[in-house]
Amino acid sequence: MKVVILAGGYGTRLAEFTDVIPKPMVPVGGKPILLHILQTYASRGFNEFILALGYKADVIKQYFLNYASINSDFTVSMSDGSIEFHNSSSLDWKVTLVDTGLNTMTGGRVKRLKDHINDETFMLTYGDGVSDVDVGEVLKFHKQHGQMVTVTTVRPSARFGELDIKEDTVNSFTEKPQTSKGWINGGYFVIEPEFIDSIDGDETILERQPLEGVAHKGQLMAFRHEGFWQCMDTVRDRDYLEKLWATGDAPWLVRE
Repeated sequence: MKVVILAGGYGTRLAEFTDVIPKPMVPVGGKPILLHILQTYASRGFNEFILALGYKADVIKQYFLNYASINSDFTVSMSDGSIEFHNSSSLDWKVTLVDTGLNTMTGGRVKRLKDHINDETFMLTYGDGVSDVDVGEVLKFHKQHGQMVTVTTVRPSARFGELDIKEDTVNSFTEKPQTSKGWINGGYFVIEPEFIDSIDGDETILERQPLEGVAHKGQLMAFRHEGFWQCMDTVRDRDYLEKLWATGDAPWLVRE
């Protein structure tokens, strides 16, 4: 099953880093947060990724193009330029990198990936947050209820969009209200391919009309995650994640 990662935003509240690199490449524990997210999925057997790129797409492309050399020792033959890798990466991942436009909104980025998704059920999340959610269990829940979209819901601070949930059905999807006391959108979606048809184009924000629409139809279901979840919107968020990693208390850590 393909996993879509939205990795194209500007990340303006992390300008200390994102003036130079895109937000998904901001390091935590010495490696991009994007890699932590991919490992969450790969640890459950989902290793085919589609990255929806935009801002500084070339930086992410170069990272994956050069992944073997960045993460391995190697010997270069100066006579013919041949390279012998030592202790090279054994990651059995397939990563497709797609430039979905500099100013395309989140829904538009998904729409642009339609040909890569190929009318299959797919997973989707954001390229700026980590969690210890069991994505295998999210998929199992999705298959059991049979509706169009599953969203993983979490309970962090009040500055995020609030979901009105009754008996696992999301009755409304409100993006970033002034106050929030309940469950919020934590990403880690499972989505049926026909959902893409509800997205108009590049200017469509995923969290507005498309998700609000399926919620009103009773086709948006909530997988409630009680465990760890943390986005990386600000330098303070990044420093918190770095502290967890440095102290060996990173709940999202995948031990290889």
